[in-house]
Amino acid sequence: MSATKSFHLPDLGEGLPDATIVEWFVKVGDVIKLDEPLVSMETAKAVVEVPSPVSGKVLRLAGAAGDIVITGHELAAFEIDPSLPQRAEGQDTGHHHGHAPAPAPAPATPPPVPAAASSERADEGTVVGAMVSSNAVHTEAAIAVGGVKAVPAVRAMARKLGVDLARVRASGADGAVTMNDVKQAAADGSARAGAAAPVARAAAQPVAAVAAAAVSSGDRTTLSAAGKPMRTTPPGSGSFGQPEPLKGVRRNMARVMADAHAQVVPTTLNDDADIHAWLPGNDVTARLVRAIVAGCQAVPAMNAWFDGANLTRTLHRQVDIGIAVDTEDGLFVPALRNADMLDARGVREAIKRLRQQVEERTIAASELSGHTISLSNFGMFAGRYATPVVVPPSVAIVGAGRARFQVVPVMGGIETHKVIPLSVTFDHRACTGGEAARFLRVLLDDLALAQ
Repeated sequence: MSATKSFHLPDLGEGLPDATIVEWFVKVGDVIKLDEPLVSMETAKAVVEVPSPVSGKVLRLAGAAGDIVITGHELAAFEIDPSLPQRAEGQDTGHHHGHAPAPAPAPATPPPVPAAASSERADEGTVVGAMVSSNAVHTEAAIAVGGVKAVPAVRAMARKLGVDLARVRASGADGAVTMNDVKQAAADGSARAGAAAPVARAAAQPVAAVAAAAVSSGDRTTLSAAGKPMRTTPPGSGSFGQPEPLKGVRRNMARVMADAHAQVVPTTLNDDADIHAWLPGNDVTARLVRAIVAGCQAVPAMNAWFDGANLTRTLHRQVDIGIAVDTEDGLFVPALRNADMLDARGVREAIKRLRQQVEERTIAASELSGHTISLSNFGMFAGRYATPVVVPPSVAIVGAGRARFQVVPVMGGIETHKVIPLSVTFDHRACTGGEAARFLRVLLDDLALAQ
């Protein structure tokens, strides 16, 4: 009688209590070999491909795409085939089973705003969100499944955009399909899932023609009027009126926000930064980053971590600012490391790099934790002042509201100046009101400079 093995969901190096099934690479009854891709799972920060721990026949699979599996619970069951290669007993698989101690929570926030652009007019802002991760990094390799080579993140993106990977022209190393390949295929409509294969790629219709043809035929197109890929069905639209479980990033953010609310004693100070003197070409995000750096150097108590359980405080010499990136799946918060050593151009290039890594799900776990203070530019949407959430161990977060023009008195007369509303929320267990006020004063003074 053949032996059977129950494979339980490993912690995937994330320290999180569960993960969501993205795609199974096998079905019940299939025979799989040791270390061949079994399933791709989405955690709070990445899509990770889980290999098979044995060689044998698949007996059970824990749910379908979109289902949540608890860490340590059964993921699949196999009937081991002794004639195929097996892993030696006790050999390390690179994954650890059961629950791992959760690491200290890292930043989370309110409203999400993307970060890109390079001028005041085009600046897309930054916000801060929730993210918990360990320092373990899972290296993803492009593995051939169904004759197509692609990393898990690319497969997940293809599913979201309705792209058939088998029909995408691969441009990556060794014939692997890249993220750009998938986005291009979605944009030109050349590899839509379920559609008939085009006669010739070179003869594809222009984007506008494809969209127009779809509209005239009554079918929904995967392209917007601008020719950009979009969802054919809004996220969660099939669940209106029905409760549905939060998944991935949003699920983790809910946990971290609740924990922060229970631990922190928040207090907020508000004021307006007068930027009337700014010369053309100033980058809003870069100026906010520079002002925060100046404030942290003048008042180190705001650039710190606080341990409420042991009543200890850790001051930091470097300034690592949490800069969030908003995606369809939720909010990611990579750290802008050593912001105190970057000029405006360096800030913008670093933010662009972090955003790209998040979109492609190639960002290392170590980049998503450990920032010393946070920035939320919620004003890119709306709002003047806010009380952004401070998530331990950090003790402060700066919120920038929507810039506006207001009348100010000047030498007995009045002028119209442009101002940026600022909010500084701090953990009153770790910082005094005077320290927070002096920090805010430095921000106002730095932002008032012409450049």
